[in-house]
Amino acid sequence: MSETPLSTRNLDLDTLTHLLKEMGEKAFRARQIYEWLWQKGASTFSEMTNLSKVLRQNLEERFVIHPLTIDKIQHSLDGTIKTRFKLHDGHLIESVLIPVPEYKRFTVCVSSQVGCSLSCTFCATGKMKRLRNLDAGEIFDQVVMVNRQALEHFGHPLTNIVYMGMGEPLLAYRPVMESIDRITAENGLNMSPRRITVSTAGIGKMIKKLADDASKVNLALSLHAADDDKRNEIMPINEQNNLSVLMEALSYYYQQTRNRISYEYIAFNQFNDSIEDARKLAKLCKSFPVRVNIIEYNPIEAAPFEKAEEDRIDQFARYLTNQNIMVTVRRSRGKDIDAACGQLANKE
Repeated sequence: MSETPLSTRNLDLDTLTHLLKEMGEKAFRARQIYEWLWQKGASTFSEMTNLSKVLRQNLEERFVIHPLTIDKIQHSLDGTIKTRFKLHDGHLIESVLIPVPEYKRFTVCVSSQVGCSLSCTFCATGKMKRLRNLDAGEIFDQVVMVNRQALEHFGHPLTNIVYMGMGEPLLAYRPVMESIDRITAENGLNMSPRRITVSTAGIGKMIKKLADDASKVNLALSLHAADDDKRNEIMPINEQNNLSVLMEALSYYYQQTRNRISYEYIAFNQFNDSIEDARKLAKLCKSFPVRVNIIEYNPIEAAPFEKAEEDRIDQFARYLTNQNIMVTVRRSRGKDIDAACGQLANKE
């Protein structure tokens, strides 16, 4: 047994079973611990009350859990709740609860990295450096702890999870997929993968890997421009993953999985909000079924963009609708606490 405590949530069930057998424990104890970690969301070994006191003490000596701790909570006037979590190494991340009680929809937006390496010009997180990926337990904890907020404030559990917070999920592929496995497992949170959406700025080979791994989650592409020149200007990742590469990867993904695909499209004033931009976007919607989510821009410091005027957004959306494309116009939530799309940056 290593002198350095092992992170329990980084062990699969077989490994945990083997280590407990070395400690002289029965195999079923590992299943009990797994249930406490992934089904009940235990953050300490002392909570595991069906284990003996001696075993709990031995676990504390040999293992760690590394739970998140709440650093700060902010409440928006529209009901949105942003939580800043502290990780075991002192880094900070943010998660957002987006309630829509009238539709009984309660969504958590989770982070997958500390910071981000993609440097999208319109995004506050993109101004930060990527310090590290989160592990599966740290992603899982965001869901568990925000679910408690939903129950406390709205009397309703989470209905949806979106991997759209800090970081690029497909560059934290392994922990993201491990977290989804635990969230959807019967001995985990038992949530349907159809309620989960993974968002990407566009990494073709990882979209294909998602397809090859037979993922059942929904996929969202942060598109934001329907031609390469404009997309290169605002999203440097497009220079290595241009629209041709992405459309080929998304077609492959849909053929393999038949999972829902959506385009996230932030409308910037006088940049990508013209009818000509809508025509180009419509062409990108013809290869496979896709929903377009038009998002109101949330201005950030050190970015030259402004949100598009509402009448231009409405004209843009109407054009797409007339092309038989499913369109949703999303008004921003949580802007007054910097919790809206593109605003997560650990201010202060």
